[in-house]
Amino acid sequence: MSPKPIDHEEQIEDPEDLEEEEEEKGPSTLYITRAGAEKLRAELKHLLNVERPKVTAEVSFAASLGDRSENAEYIYGKKRLREIDRRLRFLQKRIEKLTVVEPGQAPDRSKVFFGATVSLENEDDGSKVTYQLVGPDETDLKTGKISVDSPVGKALLGKKQGDVVTVNRPKGEVDFLLKAIKYV
Repeated sequence: MSPKPIDHEEQIEDPEDLEEEEEEKGPSTLYITRAGAEKLRAELKHLLNVERPKVTAEVSFAASLGDRSENAEYIYGKKRLREIDRRLRFLQKRIEKLTVVEPGQAPDRSKVFFGATVSLENEDDGSKVTYQLVGPDETDLKTGKISVDSPVGKALLGKKQGDVVTVNRPKGEVDFLLKAIKYV
């Protein structure tokens, strides 16, 4: 069977449209800690009150210089404005959907749920790590915050202290001993 001929008249999807659709869907888990929610609100406020007005002023000035078709400052400024507006729309919609969860108010502190801080020991090499399970909007590996949607996060949910947790990762499976669970 021969491949379908290419129709050059066919509408090709704009990568920015695909990116916007992906952004609108957002990460799957709709939980966030209070600190994470405040961080998103601060970003929204900064973009709305500082960045957007600054870029708008720059675009207005660049537009006043004349020929916009060859004006790099104008073209770049308009692109930056679209990026800011896209992020503003995403943040506004995302913040509306999110539910703030207080980790310290977990009903059963003997099991791992959203917001738990866990200490793990790698059964192969004995290395130890500590993670807090947070929403995808506040994931930051440098500070030990991993998403509940990550392979490690999914494997830990519902486990108790002393359980061995098997995590599937690109390098292969690894077993962790769940040493401690804390809710702060």
